[in-house]
Formats: sequence, structure tokens, C-alpha cells
Amino acid sequence: MTNHLYDGVFAPHADSSKTFLHTADGEISYAAFTALTDRIAAMLVAEGLAPGDRVAVQADKSVLLFALYAATVKAGGVYLPLNTGYTPAELEYFLGDAKPRIVVTSTAAAAAITPIAARIGARLMTLDADESGSLSEAAMRHDGPFDAVPRGSEDLAAILYTSGTTGRSKGAKLCHRNLRSNAEVLREAWQFSTDDTLLHMLPIYHTHGLFVAGNLLALVGGSMIFLPKFSADTALEWMPKATTMMGVPTFYTRLLDHEGFTAATSAHMRLFISGSAPLLAETHRQFEETTGKAILERYGMTETNMCTSNPFDGDRRAGTVGFPLPGVDLRIADAGTGAPLEDGEIGIIELKGDNVFLGYWEMPEKTAESFRDDGFFITGDMAVRDSDGYVTIVGRDKDLIISGGLNVYPKEVEGMIDDIDGVLESAVIGVPHRDFGEAVVAVVVRDDAGLAAATVEAALASQLAKFKQPKAILFTEALPRNSMGKVQKAELRKAHAGLFS
Repeated sequence: MTNHLYDGVFAPHADSSKTFLHTADGEISYAAFTALTDRIAAMLVAEGLAPGDRVAVQADKSVLLFALYAATVKAGGVYLPLNTGYTPAELEYFLGDAKPRIVVTSTAAAAAITPIAARIGARLMTLDADESGSLSEAAMRHDGPFDAVPRGSEDLAAILYTSGTTGRSKGAKLCHRNLRSNAEVLREAWQFSTDDTLLHMLPIYHTHGLFVAGNLLALVGGSMIFLPKFSADTALEWMPKATTMMGVPTFYTRLLDHEGFTAATSAHMRLFISGSAPLLAETHRQFEETTGKAILERYGMTETNMCTSNPFDGDRRAGTVGFPLPGVDLRIADAGTGAPLEDGEIGIIELKGDNVFLGYWEMPEKTAESFRDDGFFITGDMAVRDSDGYVTIVGRDKDLIISGGLNVYPKEVEGMIDDIDGVLESAVIGVPHRDFGEAVVAVVVRDDAGLAAATVEAALASQLAKFKQPKAILFTEALPRNSMGKVQKAELRKAHAGLFS
């Protein structure tokens, strides 16, 4: 058996002196990245990491953090990235569920996380944005080379927690085959090569920045301009050195709003890719009018990696997510029966392929519910396929909100709002937003007329990650219900669709 993902994606590059990562502090060659990865892998094993053990990480983006991902895989571990916005209360569930061997967090968060790590018997290490902390200190006490721990294609490489619309967050189990095969497919579909330099301003606790971008550029031996976060000013400063860019719709709307972003400043770029949230057709058209280039929109999920893409060569149609990628079987089915539907009919997307995850961590019943008897994964996304084969996402069969590319579980937010004194009940919905794709909005029924929106916002601030907090609190006399008493969120979404326009 081989370490399938590491050997296929992160194996030392033929030209080890080539720059892998450009940063504001300097350049990191492939040789330097491999040496760093080896040090961390050796340290993880010395700290007791055994094959299949989890390494849970909540830390700011850095070269060392990215190397920790590669090192975990090389050491035979399972990488578990966690959104930096999660509060200690939220982390307690994830860590208690996954039971990692090692937990990595910032120095500032360590005090709050220490008792959680102690309860599960995990080793706590620190890593800050400037790459200081106990993890880097420990890694520097080790040397390479480090031989990759053998792992098979079906062994776990990562667990990513994904929000649902009911019940607890679920840990999607991604194996070496899932991640390596998807990177290989994207290399061909988007024609990436060693000559590419990707402008990387995405977070790396998410499929998009970590797997789609990181795995792909490592696989082809390309380079990344590896920056902590997005700003239009920074993007324009670095864009002359780039050939490609991956982003969420927010990146593109903010570039379009910047007076310095023109056809001339983007003329040398061969490809702009958007995903993680719906790209408005208006944004697609405005971008093409400004630059003469069409954004390539694709569709994927935590559980499935990338599934569909508009064509590299061909018509990139605004409002669609293109065609299934090679090796991906996609059908539009009746949500209740699973029966395949004809083109032009709206149904649920179901998928099968090497990209599709193994199931949910420690949740066999949820895994069983999520797959058809013939092995197709039920995504929960509603779509229609036209006569030319283009797929258009039209919504979700449940109420999951995707804001800025991040999943928000309405029941979680509603539960916290309903616990606030003066609240009778609430409904949390997503409404269209130019920057975020969808914005979280809370519609609240009060039993205390004096309750103010600011009070609700303050109560949520310490309990919820920022991206989950409502961007608007709206008060109403009653929530719309059907004859069975179910809240009609579709009516609420329709009523407030223009809130941010």
C-alpha cells in the first residue's frame, strides 16, 4: 500500500528549487516546503500520532499551517480543519465527536480549549499567524527526511464537518482516493500545469482553499501566491504575478467595485474560477463586460469535492454550474422516490464517483439515509438540467444557508435566538446578497415589545461564529404557517428577497 494522497499530490517536485509559495514575507521553494513537512510529520509521530488518528486544527492561515495538513497526511493521520470563527462552545462538540489525538489552536484560544482537550485526552499545541507557538518549536527539534507512512486509497485522509438543516453537524469522511482523484480530474478539466501561479486568498479550513486549490497546485507543480485573506487592494497588487485565481462570489463583486480593476489589469490572467456559493448571473455578465473574460463557475460540496464545472473550452453560461466532471455520475431525481427525471424537470442532485465521500463519522444511520440503494449520494441540492446538459442549481430541499461560501445551520441559530428573554419564536432564512451569495436573516416574533435588535445581536455575539450571526434582525407579529403548522420559510425568503438589493 502507498500513502495515496501524499505520494500523488505532495511528493517532492522534480525541480525542488522552484518556488511553491509566494508570501508577503518571502518565497518558499518546494524543497523548503518538503523539509518543513518532514519535520512536522516526525514531530507528530513523536507526539504519539498513529495511523488513523485525527489532528484537529483551528488556527490562522500560514505556510506552517498548510504544511501541517501535508504532514498529517504523510504521517498517516487524518486532518480535521475547523473554521477559525467557531467559538469554544462550538468546538466542544467537534472535538468531543472526533476525539483527535492532537489539537492545534492559537495561543489566545488555548486557555478556553485546554479543558476540552483534557477531557478527551488530546495533546494541545499552539500555532499563531506569525508561525510561533509550541507546534513550531516542537517541529524544529526534528529533522527529515521522513518516509510517508503507508496508507491505502480507502483510508481516511481528512474529516470536514458540514452543517445540516436538522440534527448535529456531521463529519464527512474523505479518503485518499477522494482527494487525489479529484485533483487529477481538475488538472485536466481546468488545464492547470507547472506554469500556473494561483492567487490564493481563500481560507484553508474549507474544501475550496485546502483541497481544490492546495492539492491541485501541488499536484501539477505550480505555484501559489499564498495570502492570509482577501482584499481587492491586495489582489490587485499581486495579480500581475498570477495566471489564475480561485474565489467566492464576494471576491469578484469587490474586484468589480474597485476602480483599479480593469481589462488591462486582468489581461494576462488565463482563468478566474468561482465556487462555494452561488454566483449571480448579473455578476458573471458584469465581469465579462469589464474584463472580456468569463468566470468559470463550478459546483461542489464538502462530501463530494468538485462535481460539475462550466467548460474550460466552450460556453461558460451565467447562472449555471456546467456539466458533470469526468468520472462523476450525476442524475436529477425525484426527491422522494429517487426516480430519474427528464431534462427540464427540477429535482435533487444525486452523485456517484471516486470524488464522493465514504460517509459520516460515527453516524452510520445518517450515512445510510444519505445514499440510495444503488450507491448514489443524495446531495440535498435541487437543480435542473437543460437540453444542452448544463446544470443549474435552483435551491435546496431543506433550509441550509450558504453565506460567503460557508454553511449555516438555521436550527442552531434559531435555538439560540429562542432562548433570549423576550423572544417567542424565530425563523432564520437566507436571502440574496451581492457579496455573500446569501445573507443570514432572522425573523423574530417578540413577546416583549421592548426587545431590540441590538439585544438579540449582543446575545448571539459570544455564542456563534461571526459568519452565522444574522446580518439583519426583523420583527414580525407572526410567522407564516401552512395547515399543518409548519413555518413557511419559502414565503419569508420571497417576502425579504430584496432586503439587500
